[in-house]
Amino acid sequence: MNVRSCGIAVMAKASRPGRSKTRLCPPLTPEEAAAFNTAFLQDVAANIIAAGQSIAIDGYMAFSPPGSEPFFREILPASIGLLEAWLPHFGDCLFSAITQQLDRGHQAAVVVNSDGPTLPTSLVVEAAEVLARPGDRMVLGPSIDGGYYLLGLKQAHRRVFEDIDWSTERVARQTLERARELGLSVHTLPAWYDVDDAETLRMLHAELCADIAFAADLPPYRASNTTTLLRALVDNSDLIERLHNTRACVVERAAE
Repeated sequence: MNVRSCGIAVMAKASRPGRSKTRLCPPLTPEEAAAFNTAFLQDVAANIIAAGQSIAIDGYMAFSPPGSEPFFREILPASIGLLEAWLPHFGDCLFSAITQQLDRGHQAAVVVNSDGPTLPTSLVVEAAEVLARPGDRMVLGPSIDGGYYLLGLKQAHRRVFEDIDWSTERVARQTLERARELGLSVHTLPAWYDVDDAETLRMLHAELCADIAFAADLPPYRASNTTTLLRALVDNSDLIERLHNTRACVVERAAE
């Protein structure tokens, strides 16, 4: 660990069928969703390591549930540290991940979600570069669903995580409101997408298997583990049909 570096912690859950990425079921089976969870974790970790080639970064998994360390040790490189972050409220989990990194001496601390295996490495580097500048500040990476995929701080501001309507389209907006209350300078990254439902799974398939870019000016991280899993399911199962049928069901419900 380089204490002058930026710590980046992935909010991570161990892969368990029926407990992992459940919003992807359907079109995925519980076993497939758990496999994607593992692939996402491996690719996000590799992306953080890749970003560390450009700027001083130390990567972590802020993991749950307690006792799942062996799972993470088995699937991840030894350079990725582990931080236990198992608390009743999600805001407290995020705040714990931030404070644990700062307590280790990092000049800044970032939390990222585990739902963006193709998040451009350039955005991870940009977040660390901005946080290396003098003065207290926040970096926010908004998701297209109204949440955020990345948040970085230089000090442990608990207020940033208070009175937030988690899992709603109001999360990013309310987080910016908390920053304004604190008088924090905010750097906003380009929006990206979380893979947490059938529609965004189709976007992921288009990006990795059909070279259809989500953002023309932002080359995605190639996410080799996720790509391999996707292609195997396309070749050896009816995944494409399930993706299509899920879309048809959504359209039919919207028309009713």
